[in-house]
Amino acid sequence: MQARRFAQVDVFTAMPLRGNPLAVVIDGEGLSEAAMAAFARWTNLSETTFILPPSDPAADYRVRIFTPGGELPFAGHPTLGTAHCWLMHGGIPKAKGMVVQECGIGLVRVRRVADRNKERLSFAAPPLRRSGPVEPEVHAQVLRALQVGADDVLDVQWVDNGPQWLAARLKNAEAVLALRPDFIAMAGLKLGVVGAYPAGSPQQFEVRAFVPGLGVPEDAVTGSLNAGLALWLQGAGLAPARYVAAQGAALGRAGRIYVQRDDAGEVWIGGDVTPLIEGQVRL
Repeated sequence: MQARRFAQVDVFTAMPLRGNPLAVVIDGEGLSEAAMAAFARWTNLSETTFILPPSDPAADYRVRIFTPGGELPFAGHPTLGTAHCWLMHGGIPKAKGMVVQECGIGLVRVRRVADRNKERLSFAAPPLRRSGPVEPEVHAQVLRALQVGADDVLDVQWVDNGPQWLAARLKNAEAVLALRPDFIAMAGLKLGVVGAYPAGSPQQFEVRAFVPGLGVPEDAVTGSLNAGLALWLQGAGLAPARYVAAQGAALGRAGRIYVQRDDAGEVWIGGDVTPLIEGQVRL
């Protein structure tokens, strides 16, 4: 065992304790996969990350991302939180203004964006590996899991950018917040739900994410899901090029996800990162 630099940050919020916490082991080199998985189970957060030297010369660092139930090839709030910690602990990007993260799906770019005199990190939404309508049996399972009728769900689509997300679109944000899912019926689904707010609201969508199979019945704020949702909703003309999504209200949080499609058509998923804990962990 050795002392390793450690941080815990709150992602997708500028206010402490209102976003999604992330544990980051800055000095992850030398840890076995079993040790990483055991520490992730111990923190019992939705994700714990470990920063490693890159294996791809184009990357600034490599990250491994663990939930209490296993490893993920990609996740959004760990991407922003890990990039923040890497920068705050002396990381210098190879490309000015752009951090390149290596993870299970390959390279993910993270940029610094100025918004109303505040700097915010945003990652480039990975392309969907699977998209389009879900199979009839999956659609039926979604209805059972959400405990809603067929008329309550406008659409169910695959929005898989690595973690195998699928998403249900409900009639409005109020319906999303009213959900009381059946996690047993949900079984192995990684299910996101989205509903629109009335025109003129500060945020355009309410989002919830359910991953009971990985030990996370409901995730507080979910970057990978919001990235998949953005590609779906904007591609279908259901969302503007720039919008704000809210997530976490059902858990007493107030996460905010800032989505922007640039002039080249690339979608960026941004959020604030608030540091909470700095120190060492013996692993």
